[in-house]
Amino acid sequence: MTKEELFSLKIDKPDREIHARIKADFDALAKPIDGMGDLETMLCGIGAMKRQVPKNLSKKVLVVFCADTDVVEEGVSQTGKKVTRQVAELLGEKKSTVAILTKDYPVEILPVDIGIDCDDEIAGVWNRKVKKGAGNIAKESAMTQEEALRALEAGMEAAKYCVKEGYEIAATGEMGIGNTTTSTAFYCAVTGEDPVEITGRGAGLSDEGLKKKTEVVKAALSLHGFACGKEASDRDSVLGALCSVGGLDIAGLTGFYIGCALEHIPVVIDGFISAVSALAAEYLVPGTKEYMIASHKGRERGCMGCLQRLGLHPVIDANMALGEGTGAVLLFPILDMIFNLYQSGTTFLDASIGQYERFTKE
Repeated sequence: MTKEELFSLKIDKPDREIHARIKADFDALAKPIDGMGDLETMLCGIGAMKRQVPKNLSKKVLVVFCADTDVVEEGVSQTGKKVTRQVAELLGEKKSTVAILTKDYPVEILPVDIGIDCDDEIAGVWNRKVKKGAGNIAKESAMTQEEALRALEAGMEAAKYCVKEGYEIAATGEMGIGNTTTSTAFYCAVTGEDPVEITGRGAGLSDEGLKKKTEVVKAALSLHGFACGKEASDRDSVLGALCSVGGLDIAGLTGFYIGCALEHIPVVIDGFISAVSALAAEYLVPGTKEYMIASHKGRERGCMGCLQRLGLHPVIDANMALGEGTGAVLLFPILDMIFNLYQSGTTFLDASIGQYERFTKE
């Protein structure tokens, strides 16, 4: 895929008539108007994305993009790069945190090696490696434009796989030591926000560690010519920021969001890294956000900034900062319950109760 091909992609708008039909069905249930709040809106949105009243949401998938970054050399994390591979192994063995969290729950987990610093293939992990880790953004660019486009294409390929396998809804996740640093740098590069205000503790840094991480982000932004108060002006500058200070996991996730939008697949955002990738996707291919669903607020400071810029509202506030898609999959059982209500709920007619009248627009 070339840059020109990427920028030429067009996203279909969701079907507003389906959205209105599902909302009317909810209004007919024996409950207050909009009684389930944002959860009703989410299901209406899913139907609009899929262009049909959903018959089921039983087939779900979590796609976890795994990659390393050499910025860990700057001491921005408690652990080294080897942990990325170790957790990817656990993902492949269905023994990682998200795998245990979803044990006996109907969601498939697809780990993707898009840039782990290792030579061998990992059992149970989809090998789409672009290279063995992104460069140290405090000293060099994370990747070339050709590498970024390959990672974006790998993410889009994962979306096509989801269609082929018949998944009704997808969730995003990631694994990569140091990736809150690259995510913070990318977020600040495209929004112009101050890294002092955005940089968080990641997997758990001390005050001294947080100060060092902030200085590394500031140094990376300065090296690559990004300044506070200056937002990305066009898609070229966003792609340039991805290449300069992003990560292969971010690029892969970005491609996955774009691919899901092209294929009309609803996709649930996890935490900060997933959210900043969602923002990148919308900036690169406008309209992509119409197929995104926010799950939780996330502990990292930039997470809500991304969601607010996308106009998305998370429904879970649990102070989470784990990754792997753990926050995204927590939304699935909630959506299951709302779907059960939509499919089987008692109507005002069934209960011989007078129906509430809607006086305000949604």
